[in-house]
Amino acid sequence: MRLTDFWARLDEAFGATYARSIAADHSFAGLGDRTIDQAIADGIDTATIWRAVVASYPDRVPSRLR
Repeated sequence: MRLTDFWARLDEAFGATYARSIAADHSFAGLGDRTIDQAIADGIDTATIWRAVVASYPDRVPSRLR
C-alpha cells in the first residue's frame, strides 16, 4: 500500500484531525508499541501498519477500507 493511500484510508475512517492524533499519540501493540508515525519512520510497511489499525479499531474502520 502506498503511503498516500494509507493516509487517505486513515483520514476517511477517522477524519483528518483525529487521524493525525491517532498517528502521533496511540501506541499499537501490533506495531511493537510504536505509534503510526514511529512505525513509518522505522520503515514498517504501510500495509502492516494498516492491519494494526484495523485490529485495534475493528468497529471504526468500514469493511470497504479493510
